[in-house]
Amino acid sequence: MQGPAGKYPTLQVHPYRRCNLRCLHCYTNSAPEVSERLDSHVLRPAVADAASLGYRVMSVSGGEPLLYSDLGDLLQAARAAGMVTTVTTNGMLLDERRLEVLSRDCNLIAVSLDGVPESHDFIRGAAGAFDRMSARLDGLRRSRIPFGFIFTLTFHNVHELDWVARFAVEQGASLLQLHPLEPVGRAVDEMDGSVPDGEENAAAVFEVLRLREQYRDVLEIQVDLATVPALLEHPTRVFVRDAALCGEQSVAEVISPLVIETSGAVSPLQYGFPSSWSWGNIKDRRLPDMAGSWLAHRYPAFLDLCRMVYDDLVATDAEPAVNWYHMVNRAAAAHAPSDLQDRQARPVARAGA
Repeated sequence: MQGPAGKYPTLQVHPYRRCNLRCLHCYTNSAPEVSERLDSHVLRPAVADAASLGYRVMSVSGGEPLLYSDLGDLLQAARAAGMVTTVTTNGMLLDERRLEVLSRDCNLIAVSLDGVPESHDFIRGAAGAFDRMSARLDGLRRSRIPFGFIFTLTFHNVHELDWVARFAVEQGASLLQLHPLEPVGRAVDEMDGSVPDGEENAAAVFEVLRLREQYRDVLEIQVDLATVPALLEHPTRVFVRDAALCGEQSVAEVISPLVIETSGAVSPLQYGFPSSWSWGNIKDRRLPDMAGSWLAHRYPAFLDLCRMVYDDLVATDAEPAVNWYHMVNRAAAAHAPSDLQDRQARPVARAGA
């Protein structure tokens, strides 16, 4: 039975909230003046523990990870534990020195690209941000580190996807990932009215299907949206399942992504997931200890939460494409684990039901 983690259970690490930009959509509220960070001596054992729990990918974000002085040590620790590593960056600081560090232990660099140059500069809150990022791409290609682009979908820019895909191919990228804007962090105040609705999400899904066909031999295109028919067909991929079915699986197979926030807090699914659902803090406890406690005391309620979101989606005139993780995040903010009654006995809706 296919679970939510897929083939590559992922640990997301946010070691530093300082950034050289103040992007309008930043979900961590990062900025040049922010100094919150996690030291590598705290993170290295946590990464090794995550690998022992079955997590196979470590994705580093921020803030701007290239400003984190211990980035090389962190990547090395993950590679030593047998993990694939990725780094998400705004790309503006990819100089030769940093590329040399990344070339040792980074498997993929993901560069943020938020549309045509004017749109990119607007969202990044800095004139010339696109030009400074694109000027670094030649050095990135010379480094031979595989790279891709991450595009933030808003209510206003689905028509720019065609340009973005063409730019990605022209630059030699192997991956384009589309992620919908979410009303969290700075976006709540700075991008009100820009969160894509169901129709915009559906338009993006159809555009991705077209672009996949157009660039099928040269560019992998991923989209962080789920269509309702797919949810109905594969409910276990969105944690709609019984706890009893998970007894034989590793922790990583039943909860992914797992997020280590800059505070040290360990959260399921997303940065900023409501604290009542947290695993704990890596400054206080080791991950395996937290995992056992969370599976025993929070995981059944987490499954109930996902079942509730799923049942509500099925029962309503659902939008054609949804941001599932944000829907669960929103429900988690409204329901603490102790609020949920057992829903595991309820039947799971299937396609055509």
